[in-house]
Amino acid sequence: MSELSETTLTHHAMLVAWGQYAHCMGLIRAIEAIPLHQKAITHRPQTKVLEFLVAILAGFEYLKDISLSAHPLDRDPVTARAWGQPGWADHSGVSRTLTRLSATEVEQIVRALESVSQPLIDKEVVSAWTTGRLELDADLSPRPVSDTSRTYPGAAFGHMSDHIGLGYQAAVVTMTSLTYGRLGLSVVQHPGNTVSCTQAEALVLAAERRIRRRPWRRTDLLAQRIGNMQPARAELAQKVTAAQDRLAQAQAALTAVQQQVADGQQQVQTLQTAYTQQDRPERPHSQLAQAKAQLTVYQDRQGRREGAVARAESWLTRCQAQLSAHDAEIARLTQRLQRFETDNATNAAPLVASLRLDAGFDTAENVALSIELGYEVYGKPFGTWLLPWLQSRVTPQSQWQRVGQNAEMLAWPAVQLADFPYPLDVALEHFHTGNEIRTAALLHFGQDNVTADLPYWFHYYNRHYHDLIWR
Repeated sequence: MSELSETTLTHHAMLVAWGQYAHCMGLIRAIEAIPLHQKAITHRPQTKVLEFLVAILAGFEYLKDISLSAHPLDRDPVTARAWGQPGWADHSGVSRTLTRLSATEVEQIVRALESVSQPLIDKEVVSAWTTGRLELDADLSPRPVSDTSRTYPGAAFGHMSDHIGLGYQAAVVTMTSLTYGRLGLSVVQHPGNTVSCTQAEALVLAAERRIRRRPWRRTDLLAQRIGNMQPARAELAQKVTAAQDRLAQAQAALTAVQQQVADGQQQVQTLQTAYTQQDRPERPHSQLAQAKAQLTVYQDRQGRREGAVARAESWLTRCQAQLSAHDAEIARLTQRLQRFETDNATNAAPLVASLRLDAGFDTAENVALSIELGYEVYGKPFGTWLLPWLQSRVTPQSQWQRVGQNAEMLAWPAVQLADFPYPLDVALEHFHTGNEIRTAALLHFGQDNVTADLPYWFHYYNRHYHDLIWR
């Protein structure tokens, strides 16, 4: 084999093509333009940052695979030339460069990557928009590491798919793309014990930042929600007033009996002194015995009234806490309304978009927020929220509709739940697995008439979300 043919062979052909594409996108130029304040002995730090990116594209699980894999990247001059580099560094050199990057330099790298990918996202947003609406999907994706490792900063034990292990949770949000099928918008790393329901709003806002569009906020619904909270606030305020009156009455009664106890003690002491001076015995029905008996009555009454005061104080504290929590919720929603009104005032081209989230995200508050943000919402209720209510509505006469090979559904349109501010389309799913029936629930808010087409609802959420987004 000639020397020329040896230098044109590579086991990473796709990386060569991607290198040419990176040139066309301006990615390589953008990374090389970032000032990285590190010494360049054999390889520049920008080269090693690019090498790290190429290693990710190559699917290397560990950084050491750059040098120790079956086909080491750092001994592939063809790939290096395709990416405009004189050669690749050893994995240890890449590791040192990455470790020494400052937070500012990392932010510059992120901005460079986003600036290169932004035109692709903008194009796909416009394409999706012209077809009707844009579809967003979000989830936490576990990234496990060795349970015995102590070298992964920020890692924590949490749910890693089917087990508890050490690792991270990647908060991922994507959009449906006519060109690519699925286009990633944002990914943020969190500790492995991060709970999905704490990340719902952050994921949506991260997506909106990348697509540079947002739906029209439903400020009318939010304002109505705040208004509907006022009668409950008035009731809570009345409870506080009644509790204050109850406490005042209990304290007045206690003060009265405390005076009776003091007078009784004084009377007993006076009589005892007189009886002692006169050398009189205390008989069962004597004036002194009667005074002591009356004092005991007053003291017992004082104990009961002290208990009444304590109970009244406790009740007042609970009522005040309920009112404070209600006021805090109104204040929080009012701030949200003001923010959303500003969003609408600066939104010249509102986006029509749907949002799909799984059960880990869809607490009642997160679903309400997604609605108020302006999305067509598809999801599954968090925990036991909705499921007992749905199961209680099933009767022997309920008409189940088959929606899949082993699945059937029963749905209710526009249900106004006692613990939720907006009407929801809700459905109960049965999955037949052998002799067992697994149960799940679905929820929806928006213009789609999902309860009239249960197979569409079932497949739009279950197949499209679970089978397409993460494959």
